[in-house]
Amino acid sequence: MEPYIRSTDITLTFTPKNRDAVTALKDFRIELNSGEFVSIVGPSGCGKSTFLNVLLGLLKPDLGELEIGGKKITGPGVERAMVFQEFGLLPWRTVLGNVELGPELKGESVSLRRPRAQELINLVGLTGFEGHFPHELSGGMKQRVGLARALATDPEVLLMDEPFAALDAQTRDLMQAELLQIWDKHKKTVLFVTHSIEEAAYLSDRVIVMTKRPGRTKKIIRINLPRPRGYEMRLSPEFNDIKLDIWNTLKDELTARE
Repeated sequence: MEPYIRSTDITLTFTPKNRDAVTALKDFRIELNSGEFVSIVGPSGCGKSTFLNVLLGLLKPDLGELEIGGKKITGPGVERAMVFQEFGLLPWRTVLGNVELGPELKGESVSLRRPRAQELINLVGLTGFEGHFPHELSGGMKQRVGLARALATDPEVLLMDEPFAALDAQTRDLMQAELLQIWDKHKKTVLFVTHSIEEAAYLSDRVIVMTKRPGRTKKIIRINLPRPRGYEMRLSPEFNDIKLDIWNTLKDELTARE
């Protein structure tokens, strides 16, 4: 089976004014199958978020090729959507208005976009909060809105850039479980960036460990744990073995000098 997403030798260098050039990615390669949940972990500054922006079409690599469904990526596309750490909600729009934003910008009529938005609001557990504004919501609720907004355009690929990093530990655990339920229902192809080894191991089919900057693929670890996954699975010896494997792969990169 041909991979749905293919990244071949992606290299990207930033050249800030009056500063030295910084190579964020160097010959970065990954492949994702359709419907697969893959996480990326790596040291701070290794290019994880940069690669998401390349995949989203907001940054153009200096070298290499990136394909989705056999077609080269040349810019943003409706088959991709991003969920950010900072929520990115429009403060002057309600929950319903934020979720409807993507379809509205595409020119969909209210009669088409509103039922879909309401379905997604129900899916992420925000029924009854349609008329609330972002400042009236908790962090976890804001992230639910962000997830519903990303799903509203029905993308094939969901890119998630540390979406739960700002949440407290209990809310983060809850959001991880809810994300897996949503993923199991819709089977989107997910590329998830995180600093949490436990989060990556719990959510993913595979975990990509990156080197320090410039970011390369150091190792790909397959998570051979059954689904659906409950919280109790985190207490199993198999889960802890996977976490240790990821840590042992990552630790040298965390302490390596530039």
